[in-house]
Amino acid sequence: MEPLAAYAVTESVSRGRRHAEPAPQGRGEFQRDRDRIIHSTAFRRLEYKTQVFINHEGDLFRTRLTHSLEVAQLSRSMARALRLNEDLAEAVALAHDLGHTPFGHAGQDVLDTCMKAHGGFEHNLQSLRIVDILEERYAGFDGLNLMYETREGILKHCSPANARLLGELGQRFLESARPSLEAQIVNLADEIAYNNHDVDDGLRSELLTLEQLDAVDIFAQCRREAEAQWPGLEGRRLVHETIRRMIDAMARDLVASTRANIASAGVETLDDIHRAPVLAAYSEDLSPKLRELKTFLYDQLYRHERVAKTIDEARRIVADLFAAYMADPGLLPLRHRARAAADKPRTVADYIAGMTDRYAVKEHRQLCGGGEFR
Repeated sequence: MEPLAAYAVTESVSRGRRHAEPAPQGRGEFQRDRDRIIHSTAFRRLEYKTQVFINHEGDLFRTRLTHSLEVAQLSRSMARALRLNEDLAEAVALAHDLGHTPFGHAGQDVLDTCMKAHGGFEHNLQSLRIVDILEERYAGFDGLNLMYETREGILKHCSPANARLLGELGQRFLESARPSLEAQIVNLADEIAYNNHDVDDGLRSELLTLEQLDAVDIFAQCRREAEAQWPGLEGRRLVHETIRRMIDAMARDLVASTRANIASAGVETLDDIHRAPVLAAYSEDLSPKLRELKTFLYDQLYRHERVAKTIDEARRIVADLFAAYMADPGLLPLRHRARAAADKPRTVADYIAGMTDRYAVKEHRQLCGGGEFR
C-alpha cells in the first residue's frame, strides 16, 4: 500500500479524544472508532430505519444500515485511491446517519417542526449527540468518545446557533473552514450511494421504469454500454450492470477531479485542506448529469403518489408521538424520565429519533390508537 498523502489525517496530527484513554492494542485509533460505531445500539437500529421505502414494504429495499455500508465501501475505495486515511473515512461513513429519525427525511422534518421553539432538530447534530452523549456503553464516559476528526466528519451541517454551542468542533462553521478531505469524500460517497440505490429500489418497486430512466443521460449512456458488451441482456442483470457502471463513472470522476483540485490548490498539509475551498468535487462535465439525475428522482420517485402517502402517514405518527410524550412524560421509559425533568423537549426528541420505523408504528398504535400503515 502506498504511504498516506501529507495532507491525510493521521494519529500523529489528530486532536484526539475528549476523554483520555490508553492507546488501543493491535489496531489504530480510527479503527477503534469504526469498531465502536459498529457495536453501538444506534448502528443496529439502522437496520429498521427507512431510506426511501418504509421498512414493512419489502425485505430487499435499502435501509439506513445497508445504505451506510454502501457509503463506507465507496469511501474506503476512494480514500485509498487518493492516499487518504481509509479507517477515518470508513468510521465517518458508518456513523453519518446514526441520528436519522424513523421514516427518513419525513420524520426528521416533522421533528424539526415540533422542536422549533426548543432549538430545532438537525440529524447531523443528532448523530453527534449519539456518539458524544446518548450511547451508554462505557463506565468512564458517556457516548463513544470518538476521535475529534471522526466527530468533525459526522457533523456535515450545523446551524450557526448550534455551532456556537459546540466550541472547537463548531468553529469551522463560523469561520467557513473545511473538514478533512476524508470527510469531504464521505459526503459525496453518500450522494453516489443514495442516487444509485434509489434508482435500483425505484425500479424494483416498479415506481420507475427503464423507459423513464432512459431520459436521464447518465443512465441511458451506462445502459447502452452494458447492452453493447452483453447483447440481449435484460431484467435485473441489465439493471445491475447499468448501475454498477454509473457508480464506477461517478467514483472515478470524483477521484480524478479531486486529485486535480488538490494539485491546483497547491495543498501540502492538513492545515492547507482546512483553509482551501472544498476540494472533493465532480468534474464540470459530470456535475450537470448528476443534477439531472437528482431532479428526476425527486420528481418521479420521492414525489410519487405511493411514496407521498407513506410520508403523510409517517409525519402524522411522529407528530402524534411528540405531542403525547410532551403532554405526559410519564409515558417515556423509566430511564428517560430523569433527563426529561431537566429538558423535556430534547429528551422527547432524542427518544423519538432513536426509534425504528416499526417501533414508532407500534408505540403510536398503543398511545394514540393508530392502525398499521395504510
